[in-house]
Amino acid sequence: MRDQIAKYAARLLADGSGLPGRIAIAAQDDALLSEGDPELARLGERVLSSLTCLGLVAARPSLPFADFLVRRAAEGESRIVPHDAETRTFLHDIPFLRRKELGEDPAPRIARLLGTRKGVIAEGMGIVASGTVTVEQAYINYSSVFHAVFVKYLLDVLADGFLLPGEEETFLAFRSAWLQPLSAEGLAFRGGSLDDPAEVLEEVAAVGRYTVERGLVDSFFGNISCRVGDVIYISQTAASLDELPGRIDPVPMDNSSTTGITASSELLAHRRIYEASGARTILHGHPKFAVAMSMLCEEKDCPIRDCWKDCDRVRLLGDTPVVAGEIGAGGLARRVPPVIALPGKALVYGHGVFTTGREGFAEAFQAMVDVENWCREEYFRRLAVKRSR
Repeated sequence: MRDQIAKYAARLLADGSGLPGRIAIAAQDDALLSEGDPELARLGERVLSSLTCLGLVAARPSLPFADFLVRRAAEGESRIVPHDAETRTFLHDIPFLRRKELGEDPAPRIARLLGTRKGVIAEGMGIVASGTVTVEQAYINYSSVFHAVFVKYLLDVLADGFLLPGEEETFLAFRSAWLQPLSAEGLAFRGGSLDDPAEVLEEVAAVGRYTVERGLVDSFFGNISCRVGDVIYISQTAASLDELPGRIDPVPMDNSSTTGITASSELLAHRRIYEASGARTILHGHPKFAVAMSMLCEEKDCPIRDCWKDCDRVRLLGDTPVVAGEIGAGGLARRVPPVIALPGKALVYGHGVFTTGREGFAEAFQAMVDVENWCREEYFRRLAVKRSR
C-alpha cells in the first residue's frame, strides 16, 4: 500500500495539480496509513476513519483557482457547479467549506460531505477526495476536481473579470510561470504505416504516455486507438493513458467478438470515425483551454438549455468544428464522425478533442497540440479585449 501512496503522490507533482510539500495521502490497509504533509496527513486519517473508503487524497492545489471560486461565490452558496462533461458524469457538483466554517476540527464536516460526493474544497486547505476501493480512485477524483475547477475558473474570469484583491496578479503569474509552452517537440513517433500488432501495441502505449506527459488529458480520461485492417486496437475503459501496456483491446470493426466489453466507452465513436474518415489513428484528450473554449457560444435567445447534448449546430473555433453530444454511446458518436473527416480534428462541447492521423500518430498528436494552442491564444485574446473595455 505504501508504494501506491508514493506512486500517486508523485503523480500529483508530475501533473502539476498538487503543491510540493502540501500533499498527503491516507489509505486503509491492515492499519490506517498516511504519508505527506503532517497537517494534511492527520486530516486525511481522521476523515478516512469516518468513511467506508480505502483511500483519500488531501492536497493544496498548485493553483488557487478553487479558493478563488469559493470566495467569488455568493453568500449562502455551498457548492460549485461546473458544466464540463466530467463533472456532469462523475462529480455532479463540488461542495465547499468556507474558511470560517472549518473550525478547529474540519474532519467531521469534510467526511459528511464526502459521504455523498467524491471531492470537497476546503478553503485555505485544499481539495480532499476519496476513493472507495483504491488509492488510485482518490487520485482520479482529486484530478477530476482540479480539472473541473480549472475550466470553470477560466470561464468565470472571462465572463466576469477579476473580482478579488490580488486575483489579477495571481492569474498573470499563472500564465507566465505555471502554463508551460505546449508542443510535440522531442517526441518520437513511428513513421509509415502501422501494421504489425506488436508495433501497434507499443506505439499506442507510447503515444498515450506522451498525451499525459504533455498535459493533454487528466487522470484516466481520454482514449486512443489504431486501426489495422478490420481490427481496432483501443485503450480499455478507465485505463490511464500513461499505463497502457496490457490494457489495449483488439476489437473487430464488425464487433464480432466480446473483446470490446472492456474497451473504452468511446469505442462506438472511434469505429464510426474510422468508417467516415479512412483514418488509421485516433487520439482523444481533454486539454483544459480547448474544453473551456468549447463551452462558449455567442448565440442569443437560444431556446436550448442542455447545450451539451441537444444543440445540433456545428460551430467553429478557428478551423476546428465544435459539436454537442453525450459521451459513451451517446450523441458524440453520431455528431463527431461527419465533421472530423476533412479537418482531422473536432471538439465536443465541454468534453475534449478528437484528432485523427492518416498513417501514424504524429499527425493526430500535432493536431491536438495545435487545437489547444489556438484555444489558449484565443482565450487570452478575448480576455485582453474584455479588460480593455
